[in-house]
Amino acid sequence: MSAETTPRAFAEQGRRDTRQRRVLREHLADTDAFVTAQQLFEDLRARGDKVGLATIYRTLQAMTEAGEVDTVRTVEGENIYRMCGPRHHHHLVCRSCGRTVELDGPSVETWAARAADDHGFSDVTHIVELFGVCSACTEARDR
Repeated sequence: MSAETTPRAFAEQGRRDTRQRRVLREHLADTDAFVTAQQLFEDLRARGDKVGLATIYRTLQAMTEAGEVDTVRTVEGENIYRMCGPRHHHHLVCRSCGRTVELDGPSVETWAARAADDHGFSDVTHIVELFGVCSACTEARDR
C-alpha cells in the first residue's frame, strides 16, 4: 500500500488530511514490521513529531476502516498495525521484533473453501496469522 492512497481515502470519508495523519502514514509506509499505537507514538516523539496518542488511535482506526492498514490482534490481545499491499494475504509475524512477511496461502484458501462447503456455509471469509520468532531474534537470543 502506498502512502499516497490514504489522503484520497480520508477525503472520501469527509476527513481532512492533517499534518499528523501525513506523519503517521509516512512512518507506517517506511516500516515492514507490525507496530502498536504506543510504539508509533514513541517513534514519532523520538523523531520530534508531536502527534497525540489519541490522534494515533483515531487515525489508525480510520486507516483500518479504509483498508489502508492491516490490523492483527496478538496472542496477548494487543492490536498491531501495518501498511500492507492490497491483495489477499496472510502474515508471519515475529513476536520479538514485529518483522513481518506477507504470505500467499493457496492451501489455506482451498481448505477454507472445502470446510465451508462440507458444512453448508457460503460467503466465508477467514483470517490466518502466524506468529513466531525470526532468525535474527533467535540468533540474538541464543548468544
